[in-house]
Amino acid sequence: MAAVETRPQTVRAQAKWVHSSARKARLVTDLIRGRSVPEARTILAFSQRAVAKDIEKVLRSAVANAESRPDLHWNGDDLIILTAYADEGPTLKRWRARARGRVARIRKRTCHITLELTPNPRVAATAATRPAPARAERSGKKRSPTETHVDQEEPQTQADAGLVEKPKASRRKPKSTEESES
Repeated sequence: MAAVETRPQTVRAQAKWVHSSARKARLVTDLIRGRSVPEARTILAFSQRAVAKDIEKVLRSAVANAESRPDLHWNGDDLIILTAYADEGPTLKRWRARARGRVARIRKRTCHITLELTPNPRVAATAATRPAPARAERSGKKRSPTETHVDQEEPQTQADAGLVEKPKASRRKPKSTEESES
């Protein structure tokens, strides 16, 4: 009987046709592979390379994909980057005029950046032992925007509620009664 490999659930995000060479993108993806999401965000934020911004967008997308899936209850900070790679995309070929009627080829390279996230096994073990946070139950009745919740404190005036601007204090000195009479 063949051994079945069980792979942990992963969430994936991909950016295609990024205007950077795959070689330059691989230098940055190698830095963040195997790291936690907050650590990878820090590395990308302080990276000098321009492609780090594109990789950071893919990372944000992958975290959003993980948090939006209803079957997975993952927190974005508890994930690690399982795989990070940059494949070559199509190359745009352009020409540049050179001396004596000749041309030189310009290659505008593109790449496809892929990131896969999975839950951190260290964090998942501790999360299994602590109780799940209780969610506030909502009644079926919808409240109108003007209706206040029982726990909310009602503002004393319209200015406190933010409905009317509070008058700003004047910087001028008030006129004395003697000046106003003359």
